[in-house]
Amino acid sequence: MNRNHVLLPMAMATLAVASLSLMDAYMKSAALAVGALTAAWLRSAIATGIALPLWLARGRRWPDRQVLKLHLQRSVVATFMALTFFYAITKLPLAEAIAISFVAPLIALYLARVLLGETISRQAVIASLLGFAGTLVIIGGKMGQSDFDRDTALGLAAILVSALLYAYSFILIRRQSQVAGPAEIATFHSGVSVILLGLAVPFLFEMPDRSTLVDLTAAAVLTVAGAMAFAWAYARAEAQVLVPLEYSGFLWASLFGWIFFAEKLTTPTIIGTAIIVASCWVAARKPRAPTTGRRI
Repeated sequence: MNRNHVLLPMAMATLAVASLSLMDAYMKSAALAVGALTAAWLRSAIATGIALPLWLARGRRWPDRQVLKLHLQRSVVATFMALTFFYAITKLPLAEAIAISFVAPLIALYLARVLLGETISRQAVIASLLGFAGTLVIIGGKMGQSDFDRDTALGLAAILVSALLYAYSFILIRRQSQVAGPAEIATFHSGVSVILLGLAVPFLFEMPDRSTLVDLTAAAVLTVAGAMAFAWAYARAEAQVLVPLEYSGFLWASLFGWIFFAEKLTTPTIIGTAIIVASCWVAARKPRAPTTGRRI
């Protein structure tokens, strides 16, 4: 691909990472106030109200059966991926949660073997072992702290579940970006989340105050912007070009965690993240490495 043609998708992917990292900060604030489920449902409802008019304004028709099936598959996975992630960040610092979620591309290698029949190379196995080691460094450092408790353990469990679902979404996002536009993807992603999470709303909903609604509105706008930016970028550039930009999310999460919540980085988190990022670089050198996509 021509260098000039790559720069714009790279810029859009970088913007998407920054937008979604800032969204995580707003969502942590909202989830701490009203709970992860209420925050996730309201974010999706507001995001649908933003994305749907954008999609309809382009005169798009209802997708055919195969495309609709793909939308539903990824939207269901993304809904529970986001819910478990938002729960996790109420228990863990943003940077730690993001760092652990970086193992998702490595999990995706094995899912690609099971679901797509792809061959797992020795290089990918080494990368996976490195990534697992990096995750253990972060978790081990967390468990070694004096303030480790049940809530922290639940947060770690939730982020690992989220990473597994995140990995599965990798298998779907590249295909989705090739058959649908950014506004359509954002509309179905948010709309399906509203329906699924809405099933539990009568039992778990908590009324937000004005400040929390402002946080949720900001999160919804950033969600749509990030989702559309990623869909646009992945439709125009190969995953191996965009994958490295994903890891800037740790820097953004560290910055926003410090600004919003006075969160500090620990040495095990920095070391573990470095190991995980290095392992993903090893895996990304594989010619047919699975595609990636940010949590939306």
